Amino acid sequence: MTGMLVPAVLFSLAAVACSTAPVAAADYMDDGTGRVADACGSPAVLGFIRSNFDDKADGYLKTNMAIAEIRGMHQNRVELRDETHLVQREYCRATATTTDGKRRPLWYLIERGWGFAGIGPNIEFCLSGLDPWYVYGAQCASLR
Repeated sequence: MTGMLVPAVLFSLAAVACSTAPVAAADYMDDGTGRVADACGSPAVLGFIRSNFDDKADGYLKTNMAIAEIRGMHQNRVELRDETHLVQREYCRATATTTDGKRRPLWYLIERGWGFAGIGPNIEFCLSGLDPWYVYGAQCASLR
């Protein structure tokens, strides 16, 4: 019985992974010129940051704060995927205005091929001054 259960579970997981719809934020690998297109201003990426900040501000910072606006998005650097680096990383910077009226530097990282089960992107972000436990280092240093 166990001999049949393992292949059935593996097949089911493979079917789920293959049926997963591609994420719009991941569609930036190549813009047709052989170089990486900038995904820092992608509406999907910025929407992800806004919605996840709302959750983190409420549960982590214990404030009723949200991101009102994100401006000046640009790419700091890109680490391309190759034989020794299996994950492509795009480091971005922007300025976020929060609902308390303050403008803060927003640092974020888009990792292609590092999402759930290696499918799609992973996005990490940090607002300078709003990381009291220094999860991303002083002033979000690890995302710069």
